[in-house]
Formats: sequence, C-alpha cells, structure tokens
Amino acid sequence: MSQPLSRVRVLVGRARHQAGALSAELRKLGADVIEVPFIEIHKPKSFKPLDAALKNVATYDWLILTSVNGVEAMWERMEKLRVAPSDLTHLRVAAIGPATSKAIEQRGITVDVVPKEYVAESVVRRLKSKAKGKRVLLVRAKVARDVIPRELRKAGAHVDVVEAYETVVPQTSRVRLRAALKNPAKRPHVVTFTSSSTVKNFVELLGKRRAGLDGIRMASIGPVTSATLRELGLPVDIAAKEFTIPGLVAAIVRKMAGHKP
Repeated sequence: MSQPLSRVRVLVGRARHQAGALSAELRKLGADVIEVPFIEIHKPKSFKPLDAALKNVATYDWLILTSVNGVEAMWERMEKLRVAPSDLTHLRVAAIGPATSKAIEQRGITVDVVPKEYVAESVVRRLKSKAKGKRVLLVRAKVARDVIPRELRKAGAHVDVVEAYETVVPQTSRVRLRAALKNPAKRPHVVTFTSSSTVKNFVELLGKRRAGLDGIRMASIGPVTSATLRELGLPVDIAAKEFTIPGLVAAIVRKMAGHKP
C-alpha cells in the first residue's frame, strides 16, 4: 500500500475513545501518530431534561442529533429508562453528518435528512420548510452553537434543546502536549482539529506558550472549526473539502505528500 505520509508526524487531539478511526487511517498511510486528547466527554450535571424529553418522545415530530457522542449518550439513557427504539419510529430524524447518521442507523433508526455540508447552517437549510409548526427535539453537547434552535424557531418550529453530555479539557494532556511540542524527535508536523471544542481546548492546554507552534501545520475538518482556529489566532494550513474524518485525512495527504519532513 502506498504510504504518502511516511515520516510525517501527526498529532491527533480527539477524545481518547474516538481517536481510533482517525489514527488508524493516518497510520495506514504511513504517518507517525501522536495521540494527546484535547477533549474529554463527561456526563451532564443532570440527566433530568434529557430523561423528561425521552419520556415524552411521543410528542415530538423531529429529532436532530449533531454528533456520535450525542447518539451514544441518548441511547444509554433510553436503555436506563426502558425507552425502546420502536418508540422513536414516528419521528423524522436529522443527523449532522455521515458518522452521526451511521451511529443512528446502527441502532435501527432510519435517518431522513443528512445535509450536503455537515454543519449546523446546512441542517437549518434542509429543515426550515419542514419544521414549521412542528415539535423538534435537539440532543447535543452542553456548550454548542445556537444556530439550529435559533433559526428553526424563527421558521416557526417549537424546539427543545437538551444536553446529553459535556466536553471538558483533559488536564493530564497539558504536560503531554507541551512535551510533544518541545521534543524535536516527537514534534508533530501536523495537528488535527475535528471540532471547535478541540481548538478551544488546545489553546487552553497550551496556555501562553504559543512559540512552540512555528512550522506546525494546523488541519481543520470543516468551516466552523476553521473559523474557531482563525478567531483564536491560529492558521488554517489544511482544510478538508468533505467535512468528515476521511475528508480530513485526504486533505492532509494532499498537503503533506509533496512536503516530506
């Protein structure tokens, strides 16, 4: 197999339980992968809002899920509350992207809408005309952009937003990240970002020490992540054309295959 990323060191900052798919793809192409999670997934402080929504799921018309983490957290609560997947069959379901859609369909639920671009704005465009007068349940992280609820409410939908999980900064990654950036033998050539949260947490883990980033290329999965990088003063050297893990890997190959370290 061709190894266009041989001798390229790539720092993967996804949550530990999710790093596998991206790391495996990169390793297959010859990359030397360094895993330092920039993000940890925690349970929300209270499951009451999610539990209440699941107990009243019969009153909703639409379900929107914006991440695989949201799918996993929701199904965990369903099992605890003995809400069966068959209780969701009346719902029309929207997933923000193919990974989220796959996670839902693996659990036996049909997904009706996956937008062309895997960002909140694209979900809104697809649902605006369909959601008027409908009850919509949006299951997501504690801190997330408000584009979907705000725009769908403007379009006449009744939207309930419930937190299924929260993302936090893994404090143990602080020393590991700084060590990786300091050591010339381990210093990454590329750092990957798969969400705005990974960018914000990376900056927080770095603290004021940004000097160690010279020459390192920042790779973004999509436009929202890219906007966050720029807002926080970091460049977008590599941007996925398709906003998925395979799209991110393809963008890294395009950029790095001709630039051997």
